[in-house]
Amino acid sequence: MKVLILSLSTGQGHHQCAMAIKDRLKSLNAECQMLDALEYINPLLSESVSQGYLISTQYSPTAYGKFYRLAEKKNKPSRKLSFSRLAINVMSKKLEKHINNFAPDVIICTHVYASQMISEFDTKSAKTIGIITDFTVHPYWEDTNLDYYVLASDLLTHQANKKYISNEKLKSFGIPIQEKFANKVDKQTARQRLNIEDKLTIFIMSGSMGYGNVIKHIKRLDRLNMDFQIVVVCGRNARMKKSIDKIVLNKKIYNFGYVDNVDLIMDAADIMISKPGGLSVSEGLAKGLPMILMNPIPGQEERNAEFLLNNGVAMMMSSTMPVDECLYQMLKSSWRFKNFQNIVSFLGKPNAAKDLGDFIIEITNS
Repeated sequence: MKVLILSLSTGQGHHQCAMAIKDRLKSLNAECQMLDALEYINPLLSESVSQGYLISTQYSPTAYGKFYRLAEKKNKPSRKLSFSRLAINVMSKKLEKHINNFAPDVIICTHVYASQMISEFDTKSAKTIGIITDFTVHPYWEDTNLDYYVLASDLLTHQANKKYISNEKLKSFGIPIQEKFANKVDKQTARQRLNIEDKLTIFIMSGSMGYGNVIKHIKRLDRLNMDFQIVVVCGRNARMKKSIDKIVLNKKIYNFGYVDNVDLIMDAADIMISKPGGLSVSEGLAKGLPMILMNPIPGQEERNAEFLLNNGVAMMMSSTMPVDECLYQMLKSSWRFKNFQNIVSFLGKPNAAKDLGDFIIEITNS
């Protein structure tokens, strides 16, 4: 079985999802090829799109959010002769040649733009699958025509239907994440392995690029008259890590930069404080963690936050509801905290990559 996995370098989530799928399929002896669709077509264009995304979300989030909302309001597929469809069609030509040469049995897209490209030409006998990597159905999925679509939750079925995606094409496996997030270690053992105390643990994860005013949140938590310890992961933001290291706190804090054992830290934690990125949320849900959300990027992260809040697995801090208030209320309401944990167990999809892999075997053997 030959599988082509297409991603785009706009944020880390799409590539992380693609890697999780690739790892699972390789364990099933599939021949996998992973490709950044835009990088393959035009490296300069790929760099421009990637940098444009990072700049717009970090420095112009309001403008990005307005553009996203405008795209959301589009209530029907683009016309075939629209500028966007024509541009996608032109870009997809080089990709089409590569696909014809590789001749995959299955094509998996972890980004809507890659899915749009694939929808513009005949993929021969290959089955096509789109992975929607957030807890919402992004704009432009209505401009795709694939065989199957993977949702983060079956609660998004109605939203997908409004994007002209029929029920028989929908698979609610969840967002594929690395297998290590499906394997749980008990809290005491996880804390021993991390060499931290065995006590109530709050995990702050600022994302792969270390966004957000984490220092302000840590100082607020430190003033809270409750007994807990804090574990922080700053990602690749070395400046933030150095700044946190300099803070004098009353509470015990373990401050890390970029790590490869987030799964173990999640096992050690009782509550996660995080930006609501699709992959990090999926990992937290898989580990059974209630969440306090911070600094959502306008657009898809705001939609993720809405999903989590409306389904009762998270609280969200704001200028009038700071992190210490959120944590205090979460811990003081024992009935509510248990309810968070129960709902998380329903929404978590730790076996999403496995389920997708099994499904791919099924459709290729049928």
